[in-house]
Amino acid sequence: MIFKTAGDKSKPAILFFHAMGVTGDSSMPVAECLEQKYYCIMPTSTVYCAGQKYRSKTDEIQQIMTFLKEQGIREIELVVASSIGADLAMAFLTNTQIPVKHVFFDGGQFAQIGKTLRKIMVPFIYLAIKSIYRSKGKTLKKIMWCDDDNIKPYFIEAGRTITYGNLKRQLMDSLEDKAFPDLPEELQKSTYWEFGSVEDHLKYRNAVMQTYKYGNFPVFSGFNHMQYQIRNSKEFAEMLESIIEKNELPELPFLYKAPVSVGLQKK
Repeated sequence: MIFKTAGDKSKPAILFFHAMGVTGDSSMPVAECLEQKYYCIMPTSTVYCAGQKYRSKTDEIQQIMTFLKEQGIREIELVVASSIGADLAMAFLTNTQIPVKHVFFDGGQFAQIGKTLRKIMVPFIYLAIKSIYRSKGKTLKKIMWCDDDNIKPYFIEAGRTITYGNLKRQLMDSLEDKAFPDLPEELQKSTYWEFGSVEDHLKYRNAVMQTYKYGNFPVFSGFNHMQYQIRNSKEFAEMLESIIEKNELPELPFLYKAPVSVGLQKK
């Protein structure tokens, strides 16, 4: 892994887990809005680190734990995990001995995919990420919903460094078709599983709600995958501060709350 930080390490820590196809630097626009009050830690998965070999989620977590120990981090104020980063973040939350006070999942890809299908996915995802790099971002719109300049550089960098073997090893121990791990009731109460109302990952929401019945499950109406974070970094950071300081979301005009089995209803 490669670790980037922003802020003073004597301040409360925020730990970011990035999405697939981008580097940890993709969290920097949000971190720069928080660095005056918090110490932001942004690891880049070994999958996207040149010259490094991805071994397992266990190894990734150990690398993070070693870094936190070296930095003298004894408590984490907030974990922020985006897309597939939610898979690694959940493994971290269920294995770390460091107390975590709040969690925010942005479009968490809580997919439960069989091993055979994950193996089939590897070449397609690899070629897609590589094509973004080779086209200098021109193919991003064809592959994803968004070709926003705010996220494009991180896709290009990830495509430059990714190897087929690293991606394959990651997917073989990620998004597994197993039951979701247990989380303590108190942590669930300060955990937010957020999805955009028009993103494909919204389909995972009901299963997550049924497992973590004490959690918070906001839906951002009209938003696509990670769109609020990508296009409104300052406002996204202010929302995270509200979670830290009040354990609640601020008044957001696009915030909806949807029951498990019915359509969206305005909060």
